[in-house]
Amino acid sequence: MAADDRAPIEPLAIPVSTTFEINGQAGNVLGPCFGVIARSMGFTRGVVGGVKAFKRGNVTEYSATLEEGRREAVERMVEHAQAMGANAVTGVRFDSSDISEGIVEVVAYGTAVVLPS
Repeated sequence: MAADDRAPIEPLAIPVSTTFEINGQAGNVLGPCFGVIARSMGFTRGVVGGVKAFKRGNVTEYSATLEEGRREAVERMVEHAQAMGANAVTGVRFDSSDISEGIVEVVAYGTAVVLPS
């Protein structure tokens, strides 16, 4: 998937940062929040990606699946943070692992915080 083939990324409902402050503010910590997604390659992507894996370089089918999974995991994390009463998420990290043949788990996690208005 080339950069120009990607769908536009919708802005998130609240600020999300890998740092532990947003605009110099740490905010009031509410606790950890997370978003989890189990993503399947699908038959077509799996076959095409498997064939491409024999060559060197980026396997766009796998990259696209992981990118979609991360995006959805972040959206779910934001929903979790908002349900906790947060207006931002700091310290965001990702983790992923294979949970079955062709299925990958993607987790986005961070700290739900309330920033002063």
